[in-house]
Amino acid sequence: MLVTQSAISVRTRPASCKAGRVFSAWGQRMSGHLSGIRVLDLSRVLAGPWATQLLGDYGADVIKIERPDCGDDTRQWGPPWLREPGGGAGRESAYFLATNRNKRSLTVDVSSIAGQGLIRELAAKADVIVENFKTGTLDRWGLDPDDLRRDNPGLVVCTISAFARESSRAREPGYDAMIQAAGGLMSITGSPDSEGGEPQKVGVAIADIMCGMYAATAIIAALHERSSSGRGQSIEVPLYDSQVAWLANQAMNFLVGGTVPGRLGTAHPNIVPYQAFRTADGFIMIAVGNDRQFADLMRCCGMPELAGDPRFRRNEDRLANRSELVALMSAALERKASDHWLPELADCGVPCGPINDVGEVFSDAYASECGLVRTVRHPYDETLPTVANPVRFSSGEVSYQSPPPLLGEHSGEVLADWLGYSEETILQLKKAGTI
Repeated sequence: MLVTQSAISVRTRPASCKAGRVFSAWGQRMSGHLSGIRVLDLSRVLAGPWATQLLGDYGADVIKIERPDCGDDTRQWGPPWLREPGGGAGRESAYFLATNRNKRSLTVDVSSIAGQGLIRELAAKADVIVENFKTGTLDRWGLDPDDLRRDNPGLVVCTISAFARESSRAREPGYDAMIQAAGGLMSITGSPDSEGGEPQKVGVAIADIMCGMYAATAIIAALHERSSSGRGQSIEVPLYDSQVAWLANQAMNFLVGGTVPGRLGTAHPNIVPYQAFRTADGFIMIAVGNDRQFADLMRCCGMPELAGDPRFRRNEDRLANRSELVALMSAALERKASDHWLPELADCGVPCGPINDVGEVFSDAYASECGLVRTVRHPYDETLPTVANPVRFSSGEVSYQSPPPLLGEHSGEVLADWLGYSEETILQLKKAGTI
């Protein structure tokens, strides 16, 4: 069963969130900010697919190239699986579904001569290529970006690698967890040694996701430059480099102050109090960003005198005396339950919040109010949920035109659409195992 554009349903964003109409009922094809841009997605797993999903959300026509028979590695990364109609065990993993909406799937054996020829034909029609093959793979297959641009001078080619391809580490493999470790993130994530902690990775593949976001913004910048120059270009976004780049204030703390940052659990390296605190029945997060908020917090906790205490008056004082302040606050907060503190602190103007699990996030009224979950009509599930793109445009739309595709679902459609292939030619390619 193929899903047509007219068979896609999504929920509109409520007016209370002040967004424009995002999509029409039953998925009429709608223009987006990147409408007319053709993206050939040769990437797999997460960083590249995350980038191309963003481009698809903004209206680009994204063609996902997958290996025949097995497809993207993440199709096998389950359970959980989306169950087939009738309740049978499906083989569409939740992981794959998370990062491949708004794409069409075309299977191509890129390792074959015929498959490489097909990719060259598609590249000649594309605006963007995204790939994350091992260094040297595309060159070996005769798909060097410079060569592809001879036939298509406006082509933008984005390469996602573990390490910069001109570096001594160019041929080293890289996965999110090892990049989080080697790139410094795990050294600042987790409880401190003094509390028996150990390095921790972030609970999602954040190095991949952030690399994908850097890639998407770079691609859009290159397309903007092309609009005046008429020329495409090559872009490289290494996982390691992007990980280091978004160490942000922690990196600058080291570069400016010379002290290697360590693990602080939920605490902030530059602001106090800014961490989770235990209450009588759980934990809450308090995030004080200035001295006024600190004074409000102390008043709410029944310790107004601490706002004028020389140890705590200014943030730099609180940083120097962090342990003393945290001990005093912990003793006060542990006397009452979270349901007492959260409204009390909010009424005092103190930034605070519960520590929700993922289920609580999606059951919260805000999720429904602002449309954090959308539904698309998948061949296996007419109400397949997907996490919404958080961007809201005052003009234009974020697209939810199509669900993550089945493997090879659009092979014939794409070859006819992009290359004008006949049904007979497509059938021959299938018989030869090229697609």
